[in-house]
Amino acid sequence: MSMKALTIHQPNHVDVQDVPVPVPGPEEVLVRVAACGICGTDVHIFRGEYLGEYPVIPGHEFAGEVVAAGSDVRRFQIGDRVAVEPNIACDNCYACLNNRQNFCLNWQAVGVTRPGGMAEFVVAPEKVVFDIGSLPYEQATFVEPLSCVIHGIERAEIRLADRIAILGAGPIGLLLIQVALQQGVADVTVLERQPARAKLAISLGAASWVDDLAMMPPDAFDVVIDATGAPGVMARSIELARPGGTILLFGVPPRGADLTLDAFAIFEKGLTLRSSFTSKRNSYQAVAMLHSGQVEVSELISHRLPLRDFERGVKMIESGLDGVKKVLMVPSLA
Repeated sequence: MSMKALTIHQPNHVDVQDVPVPVPGPEEVLVRVAACGICGTDVHIFRGEYLGEYPVIPGHEFAGEVVAAGSDVRRFQIGDRVAVEPNIACDNCYACLNNRQNFCLNWQAVGVTRPGGMAEFVVAPEKVVFDIGSLPYEQATFVEPLSCVIHGIERAEIRLADRIAILGAGPIGLLLIQVALQQGVADVTVLERQPARAKLAISLGAASWVDDLAMMPPDAFDVVIDATGAPGVMARSIELARPGGTILLFGVPPRGADLTLDAFAIFEKGLTLRSSFTSKRNSYQAVAMLHSGQVEVSELISHRLPLRDFERGVKMIESGLDGVKKVLMVPSLA
């Protein structure tokens, strides 16, 4: 039995092929993919700028239905509706045994080091699969990015009544706004050039938006979160934080990019600088927040494309055009 799968053979070379449907091992489940989001990481893999092994079926933001299960699987049955935490930790190395599973020394990831969700079917270990109940599949594709955002907000240690700046209102920035608001912040100011994204940020709870970094107030924010991954923007975050404030570098910069920081300003202002890498067992929290409605994602989806249009989806994301937010790949589309 074969299936359609999108394969990146090498940087900038992708096609859709007929490949065998994977067979789940004893502790694995086979999922029929309903939808899979294009993440910035997928773009970096496609462009040869990030972790990844070629050839690879990309896609780590996906949800679907369990259609087969290995002999040792106990938590899932045929027909269950699920999402997947793509990061697979060994649970037995130095990092894992110190509760740093996101830095597992034997790390594997669905859609990065093993076949991912941009296919009709995908296999994943039972331990990284999560029941989504009645949550719509398209919303459930946000379980993985939302889990990363939750981990990032935990890293930022936001306190009640903090004033927050979020730089960038793409899909990740829009998730960051909503989770930050759940921490009881006083207000969120968003930096975003695209009017449509900025207006959506306001509708989701941001207090104000600025379209020019030069117009952002200096020394004004308890926490500054960069969601752009642009080194130039990341460097300017130091100017925006108040003395004693915190900066969270969340966006993924290009591999090998240099970041020039004002060392004396960091010293003089007593700043705390942190970064955030993937997530750390935050998927149940993400599912719960989506079910509760605390995080709204329906309006974050702007396009739905068949597998053959992956490269088109990447170009839309890279274009920065107003109105482009989360692009979903839907294997069932012709």
